[in-house]
Amino acid sequence: MAPAHDIGQSIRGELERVLASGCFARAERISKLLRFLVERHLDGRDSEIKESLIGVEVYGRSPGYDSKLDSTVRTEAVRLRTRLDKYYSTEGCRDPIVITLPKGGYVPVFHLVEPPEVADKKKPARWPWIRTSLAAAALAIALVIIGRTQFGPHNSTIQIAVLPLVNLSPDPSNEYFADGLTSEIIRNLSIIDGLAVRSQTSSFAFKGKPRNVREAARELEADYIVEGSVLYSGQQLRINAQLIRVRDDFPLWSARYERGVTDIVSVQDEIGRGIVNSLRLKLGRGQRRYDTGTEAYDVYLRARALEARVFPAEPEVIRLFEDSVARDASLAPAQAGLAMAYAWSSFTAPNRSDHDEKLAKLRTAATKAIELDPLLAEAHSALGAAYARDAQWDAAERSFRRAIGIDPNSSATHDLFSRFFYWPLGRIDEAVREMRAAERSDPLSPRAHAELADVLLSAGQYDEAAAQCEKLPADVVFTTYCLGRARTAQGRTDEAIRLLATTDNWGYLAYAYAKKGRHDAVAKLAAEAPAAHPRTAGHFQFALVHAGLGDIDRTIEELEQWTGVGPVRMGFTLSSPEFAFLRGDPRVKALRAKVGLPPQ
Repeated sequence: MAPAHDIGQSIRGELERVLASGCFARAERISKLLRFLVERHLDGRDSEIKESLIGVEVYGRSPGYDSKLDSTVRTEAVRLRTRLDKYYSTEGCRDPIVITLPKGGYVPVFHLVEPPEVADKKKPARWPWIRTSLAAAALAIALVIIGRTQFGPHNSTIQIAVLPLVNLSPDPSNEYFADGLTSEIIRNLSIIDGLAVRSQTSSFAFKGKPRNVREAARELEADYIVEGSVLYSGQQLRINAQLIRVRDDFPLWSARYERGVTDIVSVQDEIGRGIVNSLRLKLGRGQRRYDTGTEAYDVYLRARALEARVFPAEPEVIRLFEDSVARDASLAPAQAGLAMAYAWSSFTAPNRSDHDEKLAKLRTAATKAIELDPLLAEAHSALGAAYARDAQWDAAERSFRRAIGIDPNSSATHDLFSRFFYWPLGRIDEAVREMRAAERSDPLSPRAHAELADVLLSAGQYDEAAAQCEKLPADVVFTTYCLGRARTAQGRTDEAIRLLATTDNWGYLAYAYAKKGRHDAVAKLAAEAPAAHPRTAGHFQFALVHAGLGDIDRTIEELEQWTGVGPVRMGFTLSSPEFAFLRGDPRVKALRAKVGLPPQ
């Protein structure tokens, strides 16, 4: 049976999928209710799922209100059940888990759903069937026992065919454009994992023939059909396309594209990619296989390997991602990686001349990654980081939750949700929860241990933070100052000083000296270290100096000159143990407002 934390994580992923869907995107009241019910249940707090408490917690009713006279909760529960039924009959028809709300109660129930095509193809005498049945039974038992399940991507393949787009143009010579666009859609669909696309030769056997979707699907052995039309007249182009589920002739998706034509090839590529990405979003599956050159992908992998061992904004990390994108601008993971490197870079050197330029590149790369692959979790995380850097907190949360909905097992996604959202907002318990999820998803990752250690320090859990630091390899650059900070927080300042003296992040060393009472060493370090370590000679280091000495006024003065780092860096800095003594000072409230942080 799957471990409980993995099972719960999969349920949370399904919750995020539902809430990000078209059925729920604008239904704020029932979305809030669904999140409350599912999260309380997964936390083992069913005793709190009562109508009276829901009214207070979800809908702002005053404590002690009479739920018998106020039917708000009952009415919203009915709306929620109806909306869930609609979602699972349309957008969520292939979801591996179904969330239901039984009538007469508010405790949600989760069901494991086996894809119908898997059941149809099973043979009772086959060992694989037995193994699959046992696995399904184990998961079903988990659902019954603890109301949670773990479920990965579908293993079956979706059979899909693209019928030739019908040319509606008055000039029959434009037939080539409709055929070319059909070929482009087939080509783009063919690089999506989990889709079996009928060949162009098979699809074009139906060109010019009367359309009967069911008959075409039967001959092509397809579960889904894409069909549409093209009207190309002068310099104007109009394309209609729709995705049909064959078994019930249900149109799952449709779209209209209107463009002015200046470059036929680029228009074909844009529309083909748009249709394919929309299909992937509607089907809710399909990890893209990137059709890229060896060199671009090799550089991308080197960038990923390096960022795992150093600070993600190191110039060499950025250079490698930029190199990969320059070799292939269509490689979405490289665009997302570049956006994240810029996001981390925005924390540092706010007074550099290229600071605003990098912020613009951050937004551009994040948006491009989404455009290229809307089912890439790291692309949505990158966009969430971009929104957070601009203090657009609601948009940031939506992006991070969308990323988790796509890939609930991504360590990096949980890490970034914590670092760029919960932590700077001072929601430390939630930040710790996400970091623990990141560490569980990738228990051998040095970055996961370092990030968890960092947020545990902000939570005041110093011993566990130190234990996480001790798991880091000696050759990882942030190992020493991770453990040095933890030892300072534990009061083991002699050991902290020995560790921190070997790093160039001298502000933490000065802080440790100050806590040890070695004020002469603090003064000497503050005078000499900026010249010896010019990369770390800014306001943050001097703020640490004054924080160690307990000088509130001078600490705040340094932080006030450091606001260019933006809300994310300022937010998690103010939440750190070194600056805990500032909390409650009215100047901190003004400082938070200045960078775009809400009041605590």
